[in-house]
Amino acid sequence: MKHEWKKHEKVLYGAKDSPGLVDIPAQNFIMIKGSGNPNDTDFSNRVSALYSLAYAIKMDYKATALKNIISNEIHDFTVYPLEGIWMKKDDNMQLDTTNELIKDNLEYTIMIRQPDFITTEMVRAALERVKVKKPNPLYEEIFFDMIHDRKCVEILHIGSYDNEPVSFALMDKFVKENGLHRISDWHREIYLNNANRAKTDKLKTILRYRVG
Repeated sequence: MKHEWKKHEKVLYGAKDSPGLVDIPAQNFIMIKGSGNPNDTDFSNRVSALYSLAYAIKMDYKATALKNIISNEIHDFTVYPLEGIWMKKDDNMQLDTTNELIKDNLEYTIMIRQPDFITTEMVRAALERVKVKKPNPLYEEIFFDMIHDRKCVEILHIGSYDNEPVSFALMDKFVKENGLHRISDWHREIYLNNANRAKTDKLKTILRYRVG
């Protein structure tokens, strides 16, 4: 059986274009930190390194699993979408992604989720192999860890990343109207399609932040 996140985890990746609440369980990720404008080459290089490892993990798992297939056992999985945790370096700045100065002062962690059956040992083994096959100094900065966001407000933002403030305003209004409050100084983005392949007005991004 192949695990496909779009089919099997609709609750976590099926956000609507109006705000709603979602309870996010503990999840494992391969992650890399960075700072600065996401339009810069450094950001795309970090994304590339992350995907190289993600596909190495997938192929290693598939090769091992196919040797001993058992009915109904997961023998393959679809690589999860790219995600990012974003915050500003300067607390006095508004997190406005339309402002180039703000973009230059962002801090982020980009990451790709791993299925629960992927272990630390599997990640380490895949990392050692990909270092040889496709060298990249940024591999040294990638780490494997767990994140547990719990209760969040989310929305499906459709269109340019620069227009995200419109969606955040809707989320903030929803939070206030439901007697909640934001409990994080960062937000999370899940990129459901590839910005290099999709038209700007067709981009789909899940926006989330923690509430209490």
